[in-house]
Amino acid sequence: MNAWRICGVGIVLLLTGTICPVRSAAASERWTATWGFSQLQPYGAETLPKQALNVATLRQVVHLSIGGARVRLHLSNAFGERPLVLRSVQVGRGRTNTPGSVEPESQHAVQFNGSSSVSIPAGAEYLSDPIEMSSAPLSDLVVTMMIESAPEGVTFHSGARATSFLLSGDHVSDTQFISPQTLTHWYFLAGVEVAGGRDVGAVVTLGDSITDGHGATTDANERWPDVLARRLVGDGVGVVNQGIGGNRVLQDGLGPNALARFDRDVLSTPGVRYLIVFEGINDLGGLDRVKEHPKETHDALVEELKGAFQQMVERAHAHGIRVYGATLTPYLGSGYYHPSVRSEEDRQNLNRWIRTSSTFDDVIDFDALVRDPSDPDHLAPESDSGDHLHPGPAGYKRMGEGISLKLFKK
Repeated sequence: MNAWRICGVGIVLLLTGTICPVRSAAASERWTATWGFSQLQPYGAETLPKQALNVATLRQVVHLSIGGARVRLHLSNAFGERPLVLRSVQVGRGRTNTPGSVEPESQHAVQFNGSSSVSIPAGAEYLSDPIEMSSAPLSDLVVTMMIESAPEGVTFHSGARATSFLLSGDHVSDTQFISPQTLTHWYFLAGVEVAGGRDVGAVVTLGDSITDGHGATTDANERWPDVLARRLVGDGVGVVNQGIGGNRVLQDGLGPNALARFDRDVLSTPGVRYLIVFEGINDLGGLDRVKEHPKETHDALVEELKGAFQQMVERAHAHGIRVYGATLTPYLGSGYYHPSVRSEEDRQNLNRWIRTSSTFDDVIDFDALVRDPSDPDHLAPESDSGDHLHPGPAGYKRMGEGISLKLFKK
């Protein structure tokens, strides 16, 4: 016999064996990324001693861009060879002038499918349940996780330029840590999302160490994406920094190459509407770092980079994302790459193509913003961090303030 059942706001006739789909409020909610950083594997001195994260409490502080009525966490075990087991997780608001501490009344327990604990499989990403906690724009969110068991293949972000705090044992509910070990990395935390309306969106900044903020002050939030976030907050546009120091477009190095991480770091970002691509210096500089190559090899590299950028644009456009190409900044005089005249010609050729090819929806001319007018193949002294490769805080400020906000008008 047929039965009638109300499904949502409509009335659906149920035939025997037919299941009425039920949509929860959480399932229909629109989420937008307010913070995020790319994930990679530790290397060299950044590798923690074995077991350091087992049966330990890790507290991490992230600086949000836009706010929202509710939040949820995006955790990652992307590079783990076995499950990451968390006994409990809490979030709260940072206490002003007390690094790593939490306002007592602001602590919220985080759940995963209704449970306080979670086992994240090897190679997997995992979202928390929505957390009934409002977040203010440009505020600090403190994420504390009690780690029962961590894989040896840790998933982390090396260039956090923010202080994290580690204590042995279970201290997840402590509002302040006593004598913790301090680290300048983020572990297992890939993003924070906020619930909001359909007029809210996000921009992803895809890049290398200049986007990651090499040369910026720890805990000061002065990378160029941070500067952009402060300018965009009134427009409801979140900024997600997907820069990795040492990253390349075409080959793996520090982190997967930009094309390989494109799906996870760009297309999977909730609410992404815009993408800024600012990468390629490590590809160009690395070519002749050990030995010189003929012009034909240089020309072929530039063409490969053009092809890679075209791939990014095609893939982003298929998801309704506008793509802005950023010109590469000067690096002659760099002691790390000691670029040649031929390397500089490569940069100029690629920048000319970025500006004139119409491949991108628009162009952000970072080169013009930070170069020395009297010596344009070098960074301006006031923008240079001192290594002639990375801008310093003043240079990042010029970059973030030099981006036209018209690019992000809906």
